[in-house]
Amino acid sequence: MSSMITLALSKGRIFDETLPLLAAAGIQVLEDPEKSRKLILSTNQPNVRVVLVRATDVPTYVEYGGADIGVTGKDTLIEHGGQGLYQPLDLQIAKCRVSVAVRSDFDYAQAVKKGSRLQVATKYTSIARDFFATKGVHVDMVKLYGSMELAPLIGLADAIVDLVSTGNTLRANHLIEVERIMDISSHLVVNQAALKLKQAPLRRIIDAFASAVPPEKN
Repeated sequence: MSSMITLALSKGRIFDETLPLLAAAGIQVLEDPEKSRKLILSTNQPNVRVVLVRATDVPTYVEYGGADIGVTGKDTLIEHGGQGLYQPLDLQIAKCRVSVAVRSDFDYAQAVKKGSRLQVATKYTSIARDFFATKGVHVDMVKLYGSMELAPLIGLADAIVDLVSTGNTLRANHLIEVERIMDISSHLVVNQAALKLKQAPLRRIIDAFASAVPPEKN
């Protein structure tokens, strides 16, 4: 009996940039997630399938065994907490950064003097809270799930903490990036029970991914 390996991916950049790594493991996804409405995609390997889930849900699917293995951003892992997940590899894909941005006419330096209060809109509440705590700034957090750039423009927040890749969206909305909190890339996460039960097939995939990842530039 062959045990099925289920890989959780999110649509878009992570999916696209994982394909070459899958190819290195001899795995091809047989359907285009942008054209198909299916959430479970088969591959050319009868015992490997891909499930499409929201980026923020990948760690949860893997932790609870809904998937054996997944690819997720470091930002998502930090917010999720990463408990119960084996994290063998930084895949060096889907690179971007988490940054603080404000309206271009906002005096950020003055606003983050020690002991001051700042209203921050973000989806990344843990990352934002930790970052401002190290600066001694009290933050009132406004949790949003999208269109972060709107918050400073309509006075909902002084600053946002969000993912930035090119900065084009910020510029289009007259926002400026004032601090880079951390660089982000996507990581491989593995369900710990699956790693014991399906060790050989999972190891093959992990090793193939490892050999296909460019060495880190220090």
